[in-house]
Amino acid sequence: MSNSSSISHFLLLALADMQQLQLLHFCLLLGISLAALLGNGLIISAVACGHHLHTPMFFFLLNLALSDLGMICTTVPKAMHNSLWDTRNISYKGCAAQLFFFMFFISAELSLLTIMCYDRYVSICK
Repeated sequence: MSNSSSISHFLLLALADMQQLQLLHFCLLLGISLAALLGNGLIISAVACGHHLHTPMFFFLLNLALSDLGMICTTVPKAMHNSLWDTRNISYKGCAAQLFFFMFFISAELSLLTIMCYDRYVSICK
């Protein structure tokens, strides 16, 4: 007889055990995510609709807003779901996918910030 075990889900630590604090956590996450979605949406629509904003700096700013939206949409909905429905587990595949996409968007944002810094350096010094 062999001893085997497999991981099907992870248990997450709760931020609060009281239902009122979980609802407060949900409302705070909802407000912060809606503010971020609104701000990034305004940046995206302004750059996409304004023809005089089609310069390299605004192109990078558009991509930075898109990567920020990706980071927000990767982690916040699951945290809001966990707070609202009092669940404390995430599947192994869901955790792996969330980690992969979060790291992808973080690396894309850092790359864009590096390129934007170099673009500013070249425009100032040359």
